[in-house]
Amino acid sequence: MTEIFLKEESYKLIGLCMKVHRELGAGFKEIVYKDALELESLANNIPYTREKSFAVNYMGVPLRRKFCPDFIIYNAILLEVKATASIVARFITDTINYLKTTGLKLGIIANFGEASFKYKRVIC
Repeated sequence: MTEIFLKEESYKLIGLCMKVHRELGAGFKEIVYKDALELESLANNIPYTREKSFAVNYMGVPLRRKFCPDFIIYNAILLEVKATASIVARFITDTINYLKTTGLKLGIIANFGEASFKYKRVIC
């Protein structure tokens, strides 16, 4: 059986996301869930960086376009927060590209827009 990559950290993160969803439910804009997750991270002493800017490199040259993933948790997990009807393929593609750019291996797409909390682990 394959070991789950960053098991403890990702379980703790998913648990916090579930707590936020239980408290707020579906229907808010993404920013509301981001703010709540930031409060939960602080309260639970979970190290994070919010919306840090990363440049995409082409042949070793940084391009003008930068992106800001929602969170980097534990300096190891890229967290993308969504509030939509479902997790779609484009979110997965974006997360893979973000992982390539940051050099991280695990991304979690957290969707607060459905009746029950849904997430997707993305390994790169």
